[in-house]
Amino acid sequence: MASETILKQKEEEVKALAEKFKEAKVILLTDYRGINVADDTKLRTDIRNSNAQYKIIKNNIVKRALNLNGENGLDSLLEGPTAVVIGNEDYLEPAKVIYNFTKANDFYKIKGGIIEGKVMTAEEIITLAKLPSRETLLSMLAGGLLGTISKFAVALDQVRLQKEAQA
Repeated sequence: MASETILKQKEEEVKALAEKFKEAKVILLTDYRGINVADDTKLRTDIRNSNAQYKIIKNNIVKRALNLNGENGLDSLLEGPTAVVIGNEDYLEPAKVIYNFTKANDFYKIKGGIIEGKVMTAEEIITLAKLPSRETLLSMLAGGLLGTISKFAVALDQVRLQKEAQA
């Protein structure tokens, strides 16, 4: 039987993790089987650069923290080795980092997660990760608007030239 101090420590750990989960925009669960130290270090650096955290936490603690927040949709995914990615700022960048890592490493898998309070499957997360970033979408929109405006300016100039030729 575990001592009371150990139980209290675990309880505090669960509460702290539950609080992190409440604040998070994205929580991703991944299967990290077969990852070597060099790849793990690179992945942790990439995730840190996307303003997220990468932690390996016991499944039981993750399950209890999620249940403490009233979320039990991921319980079935918490089997085997599980790494948790927690992002508080943007959900797209950590998902992209993990997705790109899974493309390069066949053994590394996305199990599922929660994005902005919604439980999502691995397929849904991968679909989101394939989307262009916000900056890319904004630049595509700006480019499209600029092209339309320049075509409109050319058309107006042609109308002006026709009017001058008629006069």
